[in-house]
Amino acid sequence: MAELRLYDTRTREVRTFEPRQAGRVGIYACGPTVYARIHVGNARPFVVFSLLKRFLEHRGFVVTLVVNVTDVNDKIYAAAGAAGVSSVALAAEMTAAYLEDTERLALGRPDREPLASEAIAAIVEYIQTLVDRGHAYAVNGDVYFRVRSDPEYGALSRRDPDGMDQGEEVEGAALKEDPLDFALWKAHKAGEDSAWDAPWGRGRPGWHIECSAMAENVLGDGFDIHGGGLDLLFPHHENEAAQTRCARGTELARFWVHNGMLELGAAKMAKSVGNIAPLHEVLDRYGRDAVVLYFCSAHYRQPIDYGEDPLEQARSGVARLRELARKLHPGESPAELALLRERFFACLAEDYNTPSALAAMWEWVREANRREQGIGDGDLREMLGVLGLENLLDQSPEVAPAELVALAEEREHARVQGDFARADELRAKIAQAGWTVRDSAAGFELVRDDG
Repeated sequence: MAELRLYDTRTREVRTFEPRQAGRVGIYACGPTVYARIHVGNARPFVVFSLLKRFLEHRGFVVTLVVNVTDVNDKIYAAAGAAGVSSVALAAEMTAAYLEDTERLALGRPDREPLASEAIAAIVEYIQTLVDRGHAYAVNGDVYFRVRSDPEYGALSRRDPDGMDQGEEVEGAALKEDPLDFALWKAHKAGEDSAWDAPWGRGRPGWHIECSAMAENVLGDGFDIHGGGLDLLFPHHENEAAQTRCARGTELARFWVHNGMLELGAAKMAKSVGNIAPLHEVLDRYGRDAVVLYFCSAHYRQPIDYGEDPLEQARSGVARLRELARKLHPGESPAELALLRERFFACLAEDYNTPSALAAMWEWVREANRREQGIGDGDLREMLGVLGLENLLDQSPEVAPAELVALAEEREHARVQGDFARADELRAKIAQAGWTVRDSAAGFELVRDDG
């Protein structure tokens, strides 16, 4: 079995992955801030880390995947105020939508999905520890982290602290000892409809401390993999790492693993840019299988182009796999194809390289298609299983509705009579309903279109 290696953003190298506890892996991936419905770009980390969990389980690890939900945040207050609803109601509605949309990806749920609103006590304790150790200070009900008290600040993002901008609100600038400091606790402001009691006054937590507390609550300090989008590297992940070093005297995670962004043209897909494609609409248009295969087509660390062409290519790939499945039978694959399966898993072991793994899988598919006799599907089922696509080998055909069967029978009669214009018209009508007519010497077959 190939050595397992992953790229660590902190060290900027692909290195051997060894979990802190033999046989067990803990992963924390930053989830959504629930002020609007998620777009397909938000789904990339959900897919990447769900599939990474599958692969690690295939390697024999027991994996705990934690993906949080940030339901206390400035963006939620702003969006709720603009919509004329409470922040609690908006967050609950968008959390439900997020769960519904990601459930359609059919990759299973994370093992834990903590809410920031349910971690307030742990957050307050974390902040108090930082205050007691001199790494944070309270002023007028706010609490700020002293960035320069952490000599390693900037090590994760490789940025010079003097050139950093935390991107926080202007009204807190006058309260900070240093412009570089960032908020751990924010005093309650007029118009904000939810707040919690704390030693420094009624208010709410800052974004960065929420994730440190939620991750530690489930996985403890020094867990194996902290994941998320590359756009979170600074300030979010840099600040998480600093908080843990200063409060606990240890690193938050052994590996920092970041996925690249979806790009539309040269721009990152983002709600702030306004170039978003809601996940549920993309799933409606292209289908779950094509969306998952699309995400696998690019290396997780690289940007991935979003658009009709790559998604249509993925949908064609799904159709190709389903077509091959009709030739295969359950059971072991020929021994001579085992090398391709081994290459597939070796590619995943080398920094989870899904494009290279897919190249090995498609070579297996080509070889299987060359054979006149159907072969066992064991290799392909194993490979597709770690990609969450084993359902493509389901050979139980969906039964066409009776009205479409009637149209197909009418088309068959038209063909026999030589009325090919009418036959083409009926084929098109059947296609509009999402089905394809396949002709053979034994008659016709109706097959559901993929995607």
